[in-house]
Amino acid sequence: MEWIIVSLASLLAGFVDAIVGGGGLILLPALFATFASAPPATLLGTNKSASVWGTAMATWQYSRRVQMPWRAMLPAAAAGFVGSFFGAWVVTLVSPDFLRKLLPLVMVTVLAYTLAKKDLGMHHQPRWSGRAEALAACAIGVVIGFYDGFFGPGTGSFLVFAFVRLLGYDFLNASASAKLLNLATNLSALILFTAKGHIWWHFTVPLAVANVLGSVLGTYMALRHGTGFVRAIFILVVSVLILKTGYDAFLR
Repeated sequence: MEWIIVSLASLLAGFVDAIVGGGGLILLPALFATFASAPPATLLGTNKSASVWGTAMATWQYSRRVQMPWRAMLPAAAAGFVGSFFGAWVVTLVSPDFLRKLLPLVMVTVLAYTLAKKDLGMHHQPRWSGRAEALAACAIGVVIGFYDGFFGPGTGSFLVFAFVRLLGYDFLNASASAKLLNLATNLSALILFTAKGHIWWHFTVPLAVANVLGSVLGTYMALRHGTGFVRAIFILVVSVLILKTGYDAFLR
């Protein structure tokens, strides 16, 4: 029964994550609620072992339909890989609890800015090209990559917002690019969690299959309905993130 519950959560997580990130908002709480006595690092590692497959599928689907800025995003993915590995290593030494109260406040700022700027992310107008775009993307990759390895919730949403606000992408192109970086950060953290023995491999296959199925459907919906749909889901996911992280930080 336990694997059915977490597999259904993984399915929904893959769907949401493929559109705009935030899949960890669904799967991680399900894992923590179902296995309350398990070590947190093990549940984080098991989450990564499933989500990496859905993210890989979403990246492949987006790359077939959206023109990816590979010259900027491949170095950024490498920077995200390094940042995430270092963040995952640090979390084995230092507790990330201090971020719990800060995160909902940051998410409120992101939501308020997105709502105030009605045309934010509706038009694809990259601010830079060539080396400047690659350097900016690498800076985003290493900072948010570290956050993903160290703490994690909302990583995909932070990537999407950074690409929209800082690089001038629309929400669809930002989501597509975010998937590539999120794949790199997930792989990096997964390698470290594997080396530390923090993965339940017997849960990985059903969770991964469910996550991929959700990812296929989510990517299809994003590509079919375009930027306006992705923006709306972004606002919804960030709003839920604020409620969830705010409850965890101040009320639990």
